[in-house]
Amino acid sequence: MSNEILTPREMAEADRLAIAAGPFTGIQLMRNAGAAVAAEVLRRWPAAIRVHVLCGPGNNGGDGYVVARLLADAGVRASVWAEGRPKAGSDAAQAAAECTIEAQPISGFMPERGDIVIDALYGAGLSKPLSPNAVSAIEKCRDARISVVAVDLPSGISGETGHPVGKEAFRAAVTVTFARKKPGHLLHPGRDACGELVVADIGIGADTVAAIGSKCFENGPALWRGSFPTPAADTHKYRRGHVAVFSGGAASTGAARLSALAAARGGAGAVTLLSPGNALAVNAVHLTSVMLRRVDDADDARAFIADRKPSAFVLGPGFGVGEALRELVFAILETAGSETSLVLDADGITSFEDTPASLFITAGVESAATLVLTPHVGEFARLFPGIAGDDALSKLDKARQAAARLHGVVVYKGPDTVIASPDGRAAINSNGTPLLATAGSGDVLSGIVAALLAQGMPAFEAACAAVWMHAEAARRFGPGLIAEDLPLALLPVLRDLVAEHSDGSGGLA
Repeated sequence: MSNEILTPREMAEADRLAIAAGPFTGIQLMRNAGAAVAAEVLRRWPAAIRVHVLCGPGNNGGDGYVVARLLADAGVRASVWAEGRPKAGSDAAQAAAECTIEAQPISGFMPERGDIVIDALYGAGLSKPLSPNAVSAIEKCRDARISVVAVDLPSGISGETGHPVGKEAFRAAVTVTFARKKPGHLLHPGRDACGELVVADIGIGADTVAAIGSKCFENGPALWRGSFPTPAADTHKYRRGHVAVFSGGAASTGAARLSALAAARGGAGAVTLLSPGNALAVNAVHLTSVMLRRVDDADDARAFIADRKPSAFVLGPGFGVGEALRELVFAILETAGSETSLVLDADGITSFEDTPASLFITAGVESAATLVLTPHVGEFARLFPGIAGDDALSKLDKARQAAARLHGVVVYKGPDTVIASPDGRAAINSNGTPLLATAGSGDVLSGIVAALLAQGMPAFEAACAAVWMHAEAARRFGPGLIAEDLPLALLPVLRDLVAEHSDGSGGLA
């Protein structure tokens, strides 16, 4: 599939395999890459008076020499500023030799307002901070308010983590990368530093990428549409799954109702709110299609499981932290069976801050219910402090390690939400929006995840789909969104997904 994400090391291997298989040699792939960048510059800035090309000593710089040559051939006044020279005999050295523009030391680079800068200093594989000359170039571009086009990735940003390798990194208006995106293109702050991202086809085929065996993907319908649920003609409400959501006490019921309504809007055939006795009246006032049942403790929960056999649970939103919640988690994981799922959020995560091993061990039992965790950054740090505190790990790596330790799916929330499975698969969500930074939006997400689980989607795919749908609903609704709007805002998203699934048009990317 075309939504694979390759690490810098995997991309280097894809280059090697593509060159070995042909028909393109290394220098031909470099020429193709430079041509793709030059075309973007000419398309976006057809009246550009002067373009500065900053070239490093490696393959990224080689791409830059090709860009400079092609822009000059097109009549653009192009200058080349080099930091170091390419290694003799390399593809980059050949590209530099083919460039008719004499390279000048980068220390003399001095752009003016209105110029365009091509950042071809260092690509995604950068592992050390930029040199003082490169940092100076960044400062000059910033001071002159220059538009920067980054080749592969803005220099100074790690392709692995999306974080600056040192204290400074270029900030691009446009980034042109090749064949596939890398984690650093989608993980913050790298995503912001890239500006608009263009993925150019330079001749590295899908079969070559598939041979790499990447387990990381950009989240979107292409990843999970094959398992997305659509009601059959002979379906009934329990065939569409039954979701049970636990409510907090009388003063903390709203979060659970948001989850319950989202589960209903997400397609679950039946939803039951499990309420303590002291909150039954307040919940009853606000519920219509969602059913209500009294559950005061773990024994009541076990009785409900035996009686109604729900397909999925949501526990944590507004429930309260403590032993009562932990007992409910163990009751579900141990009693409901492996065909059932539990979405644990908010207080459900924090309740295991001091005893995470008890959760991991119970979830790891083969007969246990499937567990999906939806932490934000603070909750993640409470449950996985060692992983969260390791600055050498990317958000992607942290989510993967957490999923393996949990024996369940982890939805590590944020503007660059990462969904990770214990089998190593992971997806980075790219349609996130700041509109979701509103109280209660996470409760809605938990309900959508549970709805898809209840309808039979595998846990990783259900979590990926829910994250994408949640963000897409917010984006379509627009400014003024509050959490109460989200369940209804799901309707046009669901309508399009079901229509696309039914006619096979592939209209949603």
